[in-house]
Amino acid sequence: MNWLKTNIKSRRFATASIFLAASMLSLGCSKRLVETSSLASLSKSMPNDEATVFGKGTISTDAFEFGITFSPDMDEVFWTRRETNSNNEIWTMKMEEGTWTDPEPAFFKAKSGWDFEPHINLQGSRLYFGSTRPLPNSSKSSGLHQWYSERTQNGWTDPIPLESPFIDKSVIMYLTSSKKGNLFFTTGEEGDEPEDWVIYQSIIQEGRYLSIERMGNAINFEGEYIAHSYIAPDESYIIYDAKRSDGLGDSDLYISFKRKGNWSKALNMGPTVNTHLTEMCPSVSPDQKYLFFHRGDENQGDIYWVKFSTLKKQLEIQSKINSKI
Repeated sequence: MNWLKTNIKSRRFATASIFLAASMLSLGCSKRLVETSSLASLSKSMPNDEATVFGKGTISTDAFEFGITFSPDMDEVFWTRRETNSNNEIWTMKMEEGTWTDPEPAFFKAKSGWDFEPHINLQGSRLYFGSTRPLPNSSKSSGLHQWYSERTQNGWTDPIPLESPFIDKSVIMYLTSSKKGNLFFTTGEEGDEPEDWVIYQSIIQEGRYLSIERMGNAINFEGEYIAHSYIAPDESYIIYDAKRSDGLGDSDLYISFKRKGNWSKALNMGPTVNTHLTEMCPSVSPDQKYLFFHRGDENQGDIYWVKFSTLKKQLEIQSKINSKI
């Protein structure tokens, strides 16, 4: 009889294990379906290999929109909007009970100055953004600084400025972060004009940011307005915009891949993304499936998105070929 009891227990354990595995798989699939459907419900349909306007009528309107970021589960979104004859402003939407809320200005809207270019870190615990609002204990703006808000059980906290060495710069914009917590952004040296600003990084060391370093010539080579860098979660690639001689328009998107610790020379992302207009402010969805960016002219522009996986593979192959020439 003991063997029978053992056999029954084994079967029960096997059945329970199969049920648990199936449940976990179902949960994972359900989560991916929710993430995908949440984006589809914002934009009516999913993109293929051709860039299309994202969230037409809700996120992308007749105003000037750029700089979009999502929470890790893609159930909360922030972006920048600038109405005609108005300042930049961060807007937001959130999914509640399977439905997106109406677009509205973020709760931390500046009372003096303006806010733009939000970024949620990969853990979903911090929301960074650029702002010209006065620093604490000051009555007037002293530049374009990075501020951040932390997520708690009760929602986002009131924002505070990012500490030294960042606050020591008069301009830091379009900050993005990797899984390690390293920060990548646009800034310049004292006396630089906006067209001279380039991409810098700050490496976290024992939980602290000690210095700001200009990235190498593979990233910051020929051109003007080298800005708005998006760093991959694992730091395997970086995308940014620049105005260069090989560009298709006013400003194009470029990508560089990290191989054996070194960055490849940045590659124009081509006509799938770039046009005669301005393309800028790239970001990639948390699941790494879709590339988002701004496209427009000086008066009006929208946020576009395109399927990223195929495009990335093609560009990575081309980058390897270029490195051997």
